[in-house]
Amino acid sequence: MATESSESEEEGKITGGNHQLLIDDDLREMGKKAAWSVSSCKPGNGVSALRDDNLDTYWQSDGAQPHLVNIQFQKKVKLQLVVLYVDFKLDESYTPSKISVRAGDGFHNLKEIKTVELVKPTGWVYISLSGNDPSSVSTNGRDTFVNTFMLQIVVLSNHLNGRDTHVRQIKIYGPRPNPIPHQQFQFTSSEFITYSTVR
Repeated sequence: MATESSESEEEGKITGGNHQLLIDDDLREMGKKAAWSVSSCKPGNGVSALRDDNLDTYWQSDGAQPHLVNIQFQKKVKLQLVVLYVDFKLDESYTPSKISVRAGDGFHNLKEIKTVELVKPTGWVYISLSGNDPSSVSTNGRDTFVNTFMLQIVVLSNHLNGRDTHVRQIKIYGPRPNPIPHQQFQFTSSEFITYSTVR
């Protein structure tokens, strides 16, 4: 995939891109639980184009950089991976070259957790949210996730010094909860789990 940094001050470089979206079974898409907004858009190329599962449509910004995609959740969620579909072959100077990912409780306290540089990407680009962020929580000693109410994806610059940006799809993934085997209800509190089976 990519050579990425573990600290937010350092930058990772991502080259290429995958033509197929490949996600581990232990992750689930969290974007449908969020309210999405963008800093600006051309008419007909708004936030809905980021979520329509159509690689022929795209969000196109319409204003000064940086360009923002805001993803807000009603409750705190665990997020592990951001996946974007960008296409340098089709979009050229509209293709993002430097992206920052920020997390927080809302617009007032967003903190940068990852910055990546994209080198002429075509396809799905994977940005892991793991790092040394204090809000990251270890799940199994090596994988981490970010526990947050809001994620913001910031396009800091484009290839060939382009002004506006094209992003064709964005997907957000978090860890899948571990259900109890052969249990038709998924209890989350220890009290319910204790009495979930009959002996």
